[in-house]
Amino acid sequence: MGSNGARTAQAIRQAGVKLIYKHGYEAMSLRQLAAEVGLQSGSLYKYFDNKQSLLFDIVRDHMEDLMGKAEEALDGLTAPMDRLRAYVGFHLRYHMTRKAHVFIANMEIRSLEDGHRAEVVAMRRRYEGMLDEILRQGAAEGAFNVADPRVSTYAIISMLTGICMWYRTDGRLSQDDLVAIYTDLVTGGVAATGLPAAAAATTLKRA
Repeated sequence: MGSNGARTAQAIRQAGVKLIYKHGYEAMSLRQLAAEVGLQSGSLYKYFDNKQSLLFDIVRDHMEDLMGKAEEALDGLTAPMDRLRAYVGFHLRYHMTRKAHVFIANMEIRSLEDGHRAEVVAMRRRYEGMLDEILRQGAAEGAFNVADPRVSTYAIISMLTGICMWYRTDGRLSQDDLVAIYTDLVTGGVAATGLPAAAAATTLKRA
């Protein structure tokens, strides 16, 4: 690379994402990483203290980017349904275009040391909190029928993130098509029609 600056550090991160996604964190070696970017193994320590710090840097950067772009997508929107549509569309497009980062953030969180894991979990909860807040706002204003916003948040995010498991750029449907389908599923599922929220909550408790 010939540079000791930010460009080399970024190249190491990108190579780390590629190798961790392909081999897994435990199986990836620093020797592989150094070869990927054309460095000697010892030169990596100019940029990262160890393999753990690289993983944490990758996951933290992913979460910061995710939250920052989500806030941009919601900026200026006030109606709960508009905010929900924006959140769903953003989440899907982000996850369809950053499959490797999403996989690492979700699957390799187990490989983070306790302090690093706690920081990432806190960031994840803040991101989930954006959707939870939207659902609570919609329920309070009578726009949504949501018996348990927290459970609904987990269910919606799980469904949306699952697109990473099967989406292909050369697939039958475009990103726009998939966003439209998923958005209809989510908004239709929480729209204030059918069983009243109080009755739904009672049914949920009995179940």
